[in-house]
Amino acid sequence: MTANILVVEDEAAIRELIVYNLQQAGYATVCADSAEQALHRIHDALPDLILLDWMLPVMSGVDLARTLRRNERTRLIPIIMLTARTEEGDKVRGLEVGADDYVTKPFSPRELIARINAVLRRLIPEASGEVVEIDGLKLDPGNHRVTSDDLEISLGPTEYRLLHFMMTHTERVYSRGQLLDRVWGDHVFVEDRTVDVHIRRLRKALQIAGKENWIQTVRGAGYRFSTSEE
Repeated sequence: MTANILVVEDEAAIRELIVYNLQQAGYATVCADSAEQALHRIHDALPDLILLDWMLPVMSGVDLARTLRRNERTRLIPIIMLTARTEEGDKVRGLEVGADDYVTKPFSPRELIARINAVLRRLIPEASGEVVEIDGLKLDPGNHRVTSDDLEISLGPTEYRLLHFMMTHTERVYSRGQLLDRVWGDHVFVEDRTVDVHIRRLRKALQIAGKENWIQTVRGAGYRFSTSEE
């Protein structure tokens, strides 16, 4: 699952350099040159991560980060601050308003990509592009294949995304609404029962490997992925 990164940077040359390197690393990108434009982009679709310049016109990056953290819809989006400020107090301030990491300019593209990968692995593991394997069930985002002890499991695109999310968030119970937001997207308007249909399809696909019971129904709450008995 390719992560979508919002780059908020008002200097065109820096923005273009960042976008080029992100795309070379396999990430999808969306750009904004101001906090106001960034809010419009976020309204249209939630990014998986935001690269946010500290010094922006009108509304600063710090103020934007604070605004995002106060909003229920956006408070969990990972944020990496980009800034020329190197004082310890500035770094602390950036982290206190909700930044997940802090990269000072000038920075190397390799360092930036490494920081992004680290944050995604920690906070949104399904967006990192890494192979996920649990007790013989293996999901490889690189070739979009799911196997169980070398037996290939055929999944539709929605069932694949659903399994990817659940395998990277094991043992936690997610409501139908939460799964719709995280798998389908928060601006996709479909009914909750759509989740039930795709859960049934996913379980049917996993039957070939005898792992259909790993997708568990929690009555009155939603679904969870667990290899243990209910």
